Amino acid sequence: MSQLWSPAHMATFAKVVDLNGFSAAARAFRVPKAAVSRAVAELEKELGVKLLTRTTRRIALTPAGEQLLPACRAILEAAERVRQLSAELTLLRQGPLRVLADTTYGRVLLAPLVPRFLERYPGIPLEVDLGEVGEAAQSNYDVIIRAGVESTAADGSTLVSRVLGAPPAILCATPAYLQRAGQPAEPEELDRHELLTPDSSAGPLFVIRLSQGQRRAELAIRPKLAVNDPALLHAAVAAGLGIGVLPEFLCRQGLATQKLKRVLPDWVLPEQQPLCAIYPGQLAEDPRVKALVEFLAANIVPALAG
Repeated sequence: MSQLWSPAHMATFAKVVDLNGFSAAARAFRVPKAAVSRAVAELEKELGVKLLTRTTRRIALTPAGEQLLPACRAILEAAERVRQLSAELTLLRQGPLRVLADTTYGRVLLAPLVPRFLERYPGIPLEVDLGEVGEAAQSNYDVIIRAGVESTAADGSTLVSRVLGAPPAILCATPAYLQRAGQPAEPEELDRHELLTPDSSAGPLFVIRLSQGQRRAELAIRPKLAVNDPALLHAAVAAGLGIGVLPEFLCRQGLATQKLKRVLPDWVLPEQQPLCAIYPGQLAEDPRVKALVEFLAANIVPALAG
């Protein structure tokens, strides 16, 4: 066998050991299992020593394999580092990733994650704006973070929507309001309260659906305030204007400091519109976009869940 392929075979041997199997190594390298087996066999033939003992269920290192593994693992790590550096150089040539996030979600959920992303991916510079997310903005940004799924841009081009998580919703109010107006004990009692809700596309009435185990409740109420901005809605609730239907993550600080109190805590509201990362279809394979979206998907779900 030509020594030209020796480093590749040594890296393959290290990957088999690290992943504890030929099949797992083949999946990692995206090659047939037979190619991995052949690489290790050819390496053993070239070196003149047995590196692994194989059974139908497991593999084990021979004494020679144990001694040679650290050097082979160093070759594998060097090859992976070269690929990483190459990817980072490519990303730098492509320029910064332009990101627009809805103001409320951006400040509360995205802002804490940006420093962590830049630490994890130092080769991907970001340009992040927080503001109004509309159709006109889609042509100016690579990735948009907003509530709601979108599949088509204003110009008719295809968009990809990756769901990052669905924020749970709760009912809450200030202790002062509840002391003044009373604490509802059952969903039907909400009809006697001032309700502050997200904007409804179904007209002047807002439908509140609640569940408690097998029990279900549904009320159509006329809110005192209906607004499509969660931050403004939260501010109105914090001002003591009534009982609000709010994303749970916006209320955590107020609940922790007892400036807000949950209403009907044993009843569950449906999840709100999912939070999505939206980007043009032609950027679906862009490594910068994939890195950001995968990072957000892995970290925003725990943030939404508290």
